[in-house]
Amino acid sequence: MAHNLGDPYFLDIVSGMNRALERADMYLIIASTSNADELRTYERMTEGRRVDGMVVARTKLNDPRLQYLAKMRIPFVAYGRSILPGPYAWFDFDTEAGLRQAVERLINLGHRRIALLNGPLELGFVTRARKGYVEAMAAAGLPVDARYMVERTLNSAGGHEAMAHLLSCNPRPTAVIVDNPPCGIGAVRALVDAGITIGSEMSIIINDGLPSDTLTGYNFTALQSPVPHEVGEKITELMLAVLHGEPPEKLQVLWQPTLEIGNSDGPCID
Repeated sequence: MAHNLGDPYFLDIVSGMNRALERADMYLIIASTSNADELRTYERMTEGRRVDGMVVARTKLNDPRLQYLAKMRIPFVAYGRSILPGPYAWFDFDTEAGLRQAVERLINLGHRRIALLNGPLELGFVTRARKGYVEAMAAAGLPVDARYMVERTLNSAGGHEAMAHLLSCNPRPTAVIVDNPPCGIGAVRALVDAGITIGSEMSIIINDGLPSDTLTGYNFTALQSPVPHEVGEKITELMLAVLHGEPPEKLQVLWQPTLEIGNSDGPCID
């Protein structure tokens, strides 16, 4: 999708998919579309079986794209889990478990006012990230301040706006977890613009991290997924299995993130 192409991690996944498909003598087509006309794009792509199968990225909890493909019996793999009446092939990361890890680390560093900056809640991974955050805070006996759970668009502008909101809170959070890299870029820029020292005045953990050249001087603590090329190859492996008639209930893969420690978080000084 066009809105995914600004995400370097996603582009590396696409590269891994393309490499795996070339080995199978197949080709990858990326459909550029807008949110307003997304379903019609899927209809055009599948009319007359112009494609062998489809990979659907950034799935929603209730996703009309997946519902359409299932109804039309078009082979597909969902990059993220959704709600469908029957089994389907999917690949996903356990963002719920990852967010629990991030909250627990920050609590161990002495933080109590921990915020969550996330993308739109209609996205499956965002809803699961928020669930993991809320559960980890509750397990530690910490209240969840509604002001500290900020939902914004999945881009750097949304991240910048959300972090500006968090900095305006009184008291402001001492640590922030961001559930996606596009918002992470904007959130970090907002901290730099405000003159906040990252890692001491404000700790930040970013799901999937940031590219190493985003900002010099910071090695971000991150919930790190496997190498994106490996992700792309695994998704392609699932797609090929679907095309060969493997039962979809056997083609469901959940990978665990790992917490990679950098210098963007540290002991609470407030």
